[in-house]
Amino acid sequence: MLKTKDLRDLSIEELREKEEGFNKELFNLKIQKATGQLSNTAIIGMTKKDLARVKTVLRENALSSGTDK
Repeated sequence: MLKTKDLRDLSIEELREKEEGFNKELFNLKIQKATGQLSNTAIIGMTKKDLARVKTVLRENALSSGTDK
């Protein structure tokens, strides 16, 4: 689980890489769940929350820099 404080210290490029990584991980977890290979389904929710944290920090950075995405 990521801390928002730690995410704010990362650069925008690093945040975008993390966002892409979480999107891929979430996709893979959903496939595993659908095929019955995922034993701990709680990890899907944790991944969604981590992705939301990354997106929130990216949005904060965009608003503070004056650009809209």
